[in-house]
Amino acid sequence: MFRRKHSQNHQENGHAEQEAKAIELRAALGPLSDRSVKYCTDACLKRYLTARNWNVDKAKKMLEETLKWRATYKPEEIRWHEVAHEGETGKVSRADFHDRSGRTVLIMRPGMQNTTCAEDNVRHLVYLIENSILNLGEGQEQMSWLIDFTGWGLSVKVPIKTARECINILQNHYPERLAVAFLFNPPRIFEAFWKVVKYFLDPITIQKVKFVYPKKEDSFELMKSFFDVDNLPNEFGGKASLMYDHEEFSRLMAQDDVKTAKFWGLDEKPSHISNGHSGAQVAPEPTLLAVPAS
Repeated sequence: MFRRKHSQNHQENGHAEQEAKAIELRAALGPLSDRSVKYCTDACLKRYLTARNWNVDKAKKMLEETLKWRATYKPEEIRWHEVAHEGETGKVSRADFHDRSGRTVLIMRPGMQNTTCAEDNVRHLVYLIENSILNLGEGQEQMSWLIDFTGWGLSVKVPIKTARECINILQNHYPERLAVAFLFNPPRIFEAFWKVVKYFLDPITIQKVKFVYPKKEDSFELMKSFFDVDNLPNEFGGKASLMYDHEEFSRLMAQDDVKTAKFWGLDEKPSHISNGHSGAQVAPEPTLLAVPAS
């Protein structure tokens, strides 16, 4: 009983200390713009503190860099019709199921790479990260990633420079947003690419990356501990079918764009999508979500 009480007191003291650190960080940030105030929730402050081992000065520096980046990059203003052409093949999409903890799931299929513009590739990913955060459940702060390497090879790989930029954005401006990333059945040729990419990842992120091979029971069992096989697409060893419908996904993203604008207090303009063949633009023809249908 004494041990249990001691443990409970320790947890309460730790929680109180974290709350005090968050208050200290908020005070250190000083006056913020309306958007920055909305961004800097208590949960947000704690994520940055966690990323910097609860060092207030380091967390402040990191968060200030993010606020500067958001002020110039404006990720909350990216709309689906601006990046829809990147998603035509379903190379990155939000799944219509959650993991066992109720977290949003992003499905990535690098073998479906369809464009070469680094800037658009990054904007597309940032858009879907923001969208995944928008769709997090109550009390959820993190998402899970499923990465399918079917069709991946050197001819379709993302350039190292682009991969590095994506990693920098994710690590520096979306700290503690990733719960786990499962790399499903990567080919041997990926090992060389991974060795280079791994160099840019921090140790904590590396620990969240799990390699899964269908013939290795232990790695697949780990995956099943995170996902219900009835929801999991058969591309990842589950029982469901992954049907990427670009039109349906676009419809969902257009609806979410309205929610995003409302959340950030922005005036939403009517969306339109370029037809990809001329300068003309057409009314929103919805475009995709990776929809696994069982």
